[in-house]
Amino acid sequence: MILSADKEHYMKPRQLAALAVLALLVTGVAGILFANRSKVDTQGLQVVAAENFWGNIASQLGAPYAHVTSIITNPNADPHLYESDARDAADVSSARVVIINGMGYDDFMSKLLSSSGSNNRSVVSVQQVYGFATGSNPHLWYDIPRIPEAATAITAQYIAQDPAHKATYQRNLVTFDQSLQPLLKDVTTIRQLYGGTPVAYTEPVPGYLLSAAKLMVVTPEGFAKSIEDGTDPSPASTEAMDSLMTGKETHLLLYNTQTVSAVTQSVKDFAKQSDIPIVGVSETMPSNEPTYQAWQASQIKEIEQALSKTK
Repeated sequence: MILSADKEHYMKPRQLAALAVLALLVTGVAGILFANRSKVDTQGLQVVAAENFWGNIASQLGAPYAHVTSIITNPNADPHLYESDARDAADVSSARVVIINGMGYDDFMSKLLSSSGSNNRSVVSVQQVYGFATGSNPHLWYDIPRIPEAATAITAQYIAQDPAHKATYQRNLVTFDQSLQPLLKDVTTIRQLYGGTPVAYTEPVPGYLLSAAKLMVVTPEGFAKSIEDGTDPSPASTEAMDSLMTGKETHLLLYNTQTVSAVTQSVKDFAKQSDIPIVGVSETMPSNEPTYQAWQASQIKEIEQALSKTK
């Protein structure tokens, strides 16, 4: 017999052995839990965004726990022509949350998602969040008044995948929504000062922004669609677009800096010759912009300044 610390009690060897096994099991479980927690804390919630503007928003909403990888990041490339590779497939395969734009803009993601099935993965389609039909303007990130809807949907999936950090994700969402207020205020200012002003674009990248500001787009629909589709506009559409510049029928030209062709360059040249202000807009967030908000703020400010010169 072996005496316990209490001299009035004793334990048999078999009891001691059982206690020792139990202690090892408890220690082992604790070790596993600690290891898993360490893995989550060091690796974070793995998130993939098809485009870097959604990726930047996702990072703000998920800090410090979400580790976000954006697939399309090159501001000099045409996103419509992007082709995915093995690295993209690996990123999507390991992601717990995937964010796509939809609207046919990032169809390459459908192939990546279907080839890397995951029962635990959440997919946020901004198109589905907004309830938009395919075939409409795909540049949903320019619809600033509706960005909070996308942010809410992303946050909901963060909480579903990582409920332990729910409070942090909720606080991030409130902070993010508040950070959009200056942008919305600037859009309201443009609407109040310049609503109804005729403007043109080489393609409908900033279409939702112009609509929110109540600016009147006068670009021939056929011209804009052809440029977006990567085809040459008809002679009639090109002539109509050029005449907007030469006849000063528009007060502003918004020029997609990522889709440059002989046709769009010609339109830009006509605008310069007619002293029509030109504002460059991009589809992908430039690398020198720290946040989605800063990027949009700079473009909105340029639009407001350009319109002020023609009032």
